[in-house]
Amino acid sequence: MIRLFLIALGAGTLFGAGLAVSGMADPTRVRGFLDLGGRWDPTLAFVMAGAILPMAIAWLIQRRLATPLAASQFAVPATGKLDRPLIVGSILFGIGWGIAGLCPGPAIAGLALNPSAALVFVIAMVVGMTVHRSFNRSTA
Repeated sequence: MIRLFLIALGAGTLFGAGLAVSGMADPTRVRGFLDLGGRWDPTLAFVMAGAILPMAIAWLIQRRLATPLAASQFAVPATGKLDRPLIVGSILFGIGWGIAGLCPGPAIAGLALNPSAALVFVIAMVVGMTVHRSFNRSTA
């Protein structure tokens, strides 16, 4: 249990540091990327492109492992069809991301970097997750 906690802590710390160093915890930068008709900021595109190589390497490594390092089996979700909940959820996520300039990862990192700006988003995110869970018990 402690090993799993330490792995999660290390991964979360690395992710948060990456967000901070790349500037992706700054909502202004994210909104600048989404502002195609104004002062477009391509920084997020470079961050996304930079994530492709490490992820490709991780998938190659995962395919060669019989089991993960901290679990008895891999929990890789099957690719499913595009259904209404996925599409509606994606639209809501995109609208929220565009308005706030934050998504869950940068919002949590933002609590450490700029708590006053991130706190409202994190509270709304937790409320939304709670409402979803109360209406959809299958995800609990």
